[in-house]
Amino acid sequence: MKKKATTKDKTTSEVGFALGKENYRLMAIGFGIIVLGFILMIGGGSDDPNVFNPDIFSFRRITLAPLLLLFGFLFEIYAILKKPKKDA
Repeated sequence: MKKKATTKDKTTSEVGFALGKENYRLMAIGFGIIVLGFILMIGGGSDDPNVFNPDIFSFRRITLAPLLLLFGFLFEIYAILKKPKKDA
């Protein structure tokens, strides 16, 4: 029996990254936004457990940081799902 000659398709022989350069750049920006959100959440505790520090209920920790985190995670989803541009 003769073996059939197999020809490799050009599209399957090109191995590359799943995402484009722009996707990785957007993901890095999203990661930076998430890190900033966690940094804004730090602090507000008291050194003495018998003393109440109302600073834990500040606008920055209760509202701003969680919204920034939510935006960062949504931005990450967008960065992953964005279709990379094809170079012709």
